[in-house]
Amino acid sequence: MPKVPLMDKTGKNIGDIELSENVFGVDVNTDVMHEVVVNYLANQRQGTQSTKTRAEVRGGGKKPWRQKGTGRARHGSTRSPIWTGGGVTFAPKPRDYSYTVNKKVKRLALKSALSSKVLAENVIVLDGFKMDEIKTKEVATVLKNMGIVGKALIVLPENDQTVVRSARNIRGVDATFVGQINTYEVLNHTKCIILKDAVAKLEEVYA
Repeated sequence: MPKVPLMDKTGKNIGDIELSENVFGVDVNTDVMHEVVVNYLANQRQGTQSTKTRAEVRGGGKKPWRQKGTGRARHGSTRSPIWTGGGVTFAPKPRDYSYTVNKKVKRLALKSALSSKVLAENVIVLDGFKMDEIKTKEVATVLKNMGIVGKALIVLPENDQTVVRSARNIRGVDATFVGQINTYEVLNHTKCIILKDAVAKLEEVYA
C-alpha cells in the first residue's frame, strides 16, 4: 500500500498514512488521462466566436465593374473574401464544443492522476484544517510551514467556502472538494494537499 507523509498545520510530520491501492496505487494510464483532460478543456470553451461571411458583410451588392472588356479579373462583389473589407472564408460561428466521456473512464483517469502524484511524492495528507473566517494569510502560513512553493491543490472533504475563498487569492493555489475534484485540476498542480477526512471520502467513493 502506498504511504505518504501526514502533517499538521504547523508543518510537523506526525507520521505516515497508508492509502488505498485501489485509488492511489493503480497503474497510471496516460492515454485515459489525456482523453479526460481534452474533454474537460473542450467543455470549458464558451464557443461564442463569430465572424461574418461574405453574405453577412454590409454592402457589396453592386458588381464593381462589367464582366468583360476591362482587362481586369471578373468580380461580382467587393465583399468577396479576397477583397479588403470582404467576408471571412469558412467564418467561425457559435457552436457547442462539449461532449461526454464514459463515467468509468473519468474515474480511471482521476485515480491514475492521483496515483501519478503519489509516485512522484507530490501528495501530502493534512491532519486537519478548519478556519473561522476568510483569511488568505492563514492559508499562506500553513503552506509555508509545509514547505509548499508553487502550484498546489488543497482537497477538502466538503465544500468549505471559508477555505476555498481564502486560498484563491494565492497565485497558483486552488481549493476543491471531493465532490468536485477532477483529473485536470490534479495534473495542473504540482502538489496535492489532501485533508485526512477527504482521503477517507475519496477511498469510499472511488475504491
